[in-house]
Amino acid sequence: MKIHKEGKKVLLKEFVIIVLLTIGLIYTPYTTFFYIILLFSIFIFTLTLYFFRVPNRKLELKDGVIYAPCDGKIVVIEETIEKEFFKDNRIQISIFMSPLNVHNQIYPICGKISYIKYHTGKYLFAWDSKASTDNESCSTVIENKKISILCKQIAGALARRIITYANINDIVNIGDELGFIKFGSRVDIFLPIGTNVKVNINDKTVSGKTVIGTF
Repeated sequence: MKIHKEGKKVLLKEFVIIVLLTIGLIYTPYTTFFYIILLFSIFIFTLTLYFFRVPNRKLELKDGVIYAPCDGKIVVIEETIEKEFFKDNRIQISIFMSPLNVHNQIYPICGKISYIKYHTGKYLFAWDSKASTDNESCSTVIENKKISILCKQIAGALARRIITYANINDIVNIGDELGFIKFGSRVDIFLPIGTNVKVNINDKTVSGKTVIGTF
């Protein structure tokens, strides 16, 4: 396991606070107060460390397979009109990430990045049906000779920062990092009609391992 690069600055700041509180214990008569604050700071540091973890996973990737882009739980599987890019009927699969899930996202297929767009918006709870259209989000389209899909990173009530590493015309592989959402949210995937969906509502997903569908 390693620590994601997006968490290193946060962890460094929290570590400095812990060091300063420890030094403060030596010079203050208010030791009880400082002990409480120090223990609380260590607790927060531990949670932050856990949140920014990136487990080492050996991926066994196969052609014609769409893999889960993130850890989480399937909350939506439905046919809908994708209005932003494809403007046609698509199968929407939504994965909810709790604050305890691993929070980096990977590419679910190999291909070329043909579209990226960031959208400002609200911060509704990620399980809200309106979150997909109303919340702050970033859409990325990956396409190859066989399939084209849209991945949408969506902010939630706690998630206030979406990070996307994609650039137009990038050639990406399954398992390469798409981005990171800080502190809980969801990812929507829009697949072509006819995709053989392999998951069900409430299934738990593991990025790069759970098969979302085949084509």
